[in-house]
Amino acid sequence: MKTPPVVDLPNNIDVVNVGLPLFETAIRNQGAPAIGVDWRIPGGGAADVIAVLSRLLGPKSAQIDRANAEVVTRLNDGVPMLMSIDQAGSVVPGMGERTVLHCGPAIAWDDMCDPLQRSIKAAIVAEGWTADTATAERFVALGEVELRPANELSTVLPMATSIGPSAPVYVVENALGGTVSYSSINQGSGAVQWFGVDNDEAIDRLRFIRDAVGPVLAGAIASKGTVDILALAAQGVPMGDDVHMRVQATTNLFLRDLLPYLVRSSHTATPEVATFLSSNHLMFLNLVMAAAKALVDSASSVEHSSIVTTMSRNGATYGVRLPGAKSRWFVTESPPVQDALYYPGFGPETSAADIGDSAVLELIGLGSPAAANSPAVAGFLGGRMSNAIAATRSMQRICVGESTRFRLPILDNVGTPVGVDVRRVAELSITPAVNTGIIHASAGTGQVGAGVAWAPIQCFTDALLDLDRRIA
Repeated sequence: MKTPPVVDLPNNIDVVNVGLPLFETAIRNQGAPAIGVDWRIPGGGAADVIAVLSRLLGPKSAQIDRANAEVVTRLNDGVPMLMSIDQAGSVVPGMGERTVLHCGPAIAWDDMCDPLQRSIKAAIVAEGWTADTATAERFVALGEVELRPANELSTVLPMATSIGPSAPVYVVENALGGTVSYSSINQGSGAVQWFGVDNDEAIDRLRFIRDAVGPVLAGAIASKGTVDILALAAQGVPMGDDVHMRVQATTNLFLRDLLPYLVRSSHTATPEVATFLSSNHLMFLNLVMAAAKALVDSASSVEHSSIVTTMSRNGATYGVRLPGAKSRWFVTESPPVQDALYYPGFGPETSAADIGDSAVLELIGLGSPAAANSPAVAGFLGGRMSNAIAATRSMQRICVGESTRFRLPILDNVGTPVGVDVRRVAELSITPAVNTGIIHASAGTGQVGAGVAWAPIQCFTDALLDLDRRIA
């Protein structure tokens, strides 16, 4: 009989944990090193999703990859230029005399969240259609106003913004992509309509934007000529902007370029407008949103792509769209803002769900894709730059390309991730992160914090299943 071999156990054990972090954490709590691998069951283990992934990453992948390459090219090569500022009713296609555009997917009045309803009532009063917000609500109930999602009229609006025909809008043209897009002028901070406030102060701000800020800026832009919006954004990223949550640097660059023309303005409200502009660090946000809209719209005609070209929220629902003539909205419930910092006295229980069209920025390489270089964003993700870098790395995992214009010095000047692929989202169960503000759910008091909202996966999964049906 042979003597059994003697097994010598190692003195040191290196642990690599795949999947559930509980085991990794337990080992580290005992003072031993462990490497964690973030692995998840593909498609969340859903049989129908796994079957579709096997086709879209298998036999159908070549067709999709060609389409995706074209989409990334259009997102990178388009040059959205600010052409002018005009009244929405004069330039936005399909906008009627009694139309109000709102953020997010289409939604009935009764299904809207409180901040969006307040915003629409404020817009109606500012238009002069009713004398007060109580009458404005009855005005809507009687069907005297047409409510339409801005996204479907080539327009994007941040947070709970809504606009009527007299509102001034940026007119942005992407000549290479053959698209024109629009966005409102940012209203600044405080008691403002885009934060879901409908009091007299918020309505007065809307009138000030329409009657003073819009005309003064329009004159300056007419004197200066066109503005290359994303060239300014590309300068802002190395200066610490993610160009979504934080746009201070890029706003300063924009106003610097306009300054010689602003000081020559003969408009009687120029001093008040100058004071407003100097205190509004979010001024560039709406403009860069319009630029992003011009890019994604240029890519929306590419058939058989799995790259998301619309991502938007209205405070009740969250919607995405893929390119292609037969593509449609895929909508699910809008989530709360998960990684958040609140003003004193506020918290999740007082906060509205994720809202606004500004998530379009995350689709072109700004916002969370640019988080790695933004200390401001890091402050909402635990305070360390490593947390901000992790947010960008997460976006890299679900994107198919990188930006040729937005560079991250902290990551050896790599381009920010571009092209959110629903195949990768569904396979990895990782959804886009959106850097955003937070507004009060019901009191109409405005902003209560800011943070990072992770998109719900259901709308991406639904888009994936539809793409499989559309590709032969």
